[in-house]
Amino acid sequence: MARQLMLIGSALLYVALASAQSQNETGEHPGWPRWCGKVYEPGYPAFEPGGHTTEPALVNPDGSPNLYVQFKPRHSIYLQGEAKGSFVVNAALSPWYGEPWANSTSAEGSATEPFTELFFTISLTTGSDSDAQLVKGSVPINATKAGFDFDLSGFEPRAEPYKVTLSGASRFGDQQYTANSSFWYLPDIPPEGSATKIDHLNGGLLFRNAQTGGAFVPLLPYGFYGLYNGSNSTAESEAFVREYSSDGKGLNGIISLAGFADTNPVYGSMDASSLRFMFDLRSSYKNLTEVEQRVNTIKHHSSLFAYWTADEPDGWQVPFDVTPAAQELIHKLDPYHPVAVTLNCQDYYFGEYSIGADILMADPYPIAINSTFSKWGTVCNTTLGDCGCDNCKGNVQDVSSRLDDLIQYEKWLGRWPLPKFHNPQAFHGEDYWFRDPTPAEAFVMNALAFNRGAAGIFAWTWPTSQVLFDAHSQMAAAVTNAPTRDFLLGGQPDGSITLANQQLLDIAYWVQESQMMISVVNGAYDDVEGALLIPLPTPVVSIAAVPFGGLPWELEDGQLSIETLPAMSASLIILNLN
Repeated sequence: MARQLMLIGSALLYVALASAQSQNETGEHPGWPRWCGKVYEPGYPAFEPGGHTTEPALVNPDGSPNLYVQFKPRHSIYLQGEAKGSFVVNAALSPWYGEPWANSTSAEGSATEPFTELFFTISLTTGSDSDAQLVKGSVPINATKAGFDFDLSGFEPRAEPYKVTLSGASRFGDQQYTANSSFWYLPDIPPEGSATKIDHLNGGLLFRNAQTGGAFVPLLPYGFYGLYNGSNSTAESEAFVREYSSDGKGLNGIISLAGFADTNPVYGSMDASSLRFMFDLRSSYKNLTEVEQRVNTIKHHSSLFAYWTADEPDGWQVPFDVTPAAQELIHKLDPYHPVAVTLNCQDYYFGEYSIGADILMADPYPIAINSTFSKWGTVCNTTLGDCGCDNCKGNVQDVSSRLDDLIQYEKWLGRWPLPKFHNPQAFHGEDYWFRDPTPAEAFVMNALAFNRGAAGIFAWTWPTSQVLFDAHSQMAAAVTNAPTRDFLLGGQPDGSITLANQQLLDIAYWVQESQMMISVVNGAYDDVEGALLIPLPTPVVSIAAVPFGGLPWELEDGQLSIETLPAMSASLIILNLN
């Protein structure tokens, strides 16, 4: 976005980008001054920008569902030496997608019985081993996230995916279904390399390099879009890494912005530390020759965990084919690391702009904006204006609303959900944002994102104020390490808890084996006074820990209780189950 580019001091870059893009912008009235498809300067008429993602029409006029069969490998990549892979199978009843389903199955001369279970095989569909069966199993109708292991030992590692087909049917074969997918089985990484898996079951990341002992370990990356001074001094780069990561006890991730030249020794300093980086290609992703050069330069680093291509292509109205082309090339050059894209708009061609991403980042910046009238002299609404946060109300709940929207759009599009990262605001200025968020607001926005399944945090930008750096470092220390990390990377929360007359309380919980973690967020600017009792979804025996928030939570008659819940507060509480 123009205002973000100017934050790192490049007005000339903005002018060049704006001129080049206006020729091929998406949406209505290309060439007009627009953001998220909406004109934002005076003198232009308001118009419907288009690009909305809406609920599909019912697949059947009577509202009856179809059976929508999908499957994916549990992990985005498998490496040579791994003995087993796994597929995740969904057999959901959908009002919008899939093939006809009737709740009965029969064969000639046999009794009819309910169609409550899908029987299937998963087989290779290409090459000399076409039709080789990898999995034979069954899954209940309307079940999702069912896992099935398969043997990898007979596969040759290669730099292209293996294509697979699921063939399913009712017990008597009178209703049949197919779905297609693929999986990567790659040559092992060199000792000095790294690899990142996306967990398609839970939506988190797993990371491996020499420091992890050759094992894939959970990674919840937390950091900033960060600047560096560009020094070629190894001593300075090592000092930078120590300061930024609090000697490995705070922030564990960074997106490398200006000052991180591709051959700068700072990358070697990160390789020698526990800091992981996402490589910035936003100035290059439209030039595939440059993408190839830069990826081949950087892909060998052991601290690399992902690439970042497009910064707000929806806001810039970039042609739809640009980000998928960059993603495809990166996958060919380096299939060991996923590709992230940052989206800014609330509802502008989400489907088209998200298709070039393996990881989806969202950056609503709602704090201290005027959400109804812009610096440009126009009102802001769904057809006009740019107030710094698209279609926002100017409160912390804009973060949860945005992530709720993205999750809903994926469902409406019938897609497998992508991992989501939240990009919190850690700045002010440019006549859009009149102050920094407070630490309390920063904590609440991140906690609201975690309550929607966010699997990573990258704030815009570093350096920031010392108080916000300290706040994010504090939260990172809590959420990037076990056991908190493992709850948060366990997928979408297992449920939420709603309290009467407390609309701004946002409570979610995750259950793992003998423990449950509760996230309690007060998104109001007022305390909740008087004894607050939170009913729990399952019996508990004790509070194991309060890894974040520092509030005096207690158990009272099987409920979580506190005398006063402070305004704008976030708590993580781990409970031992009965």
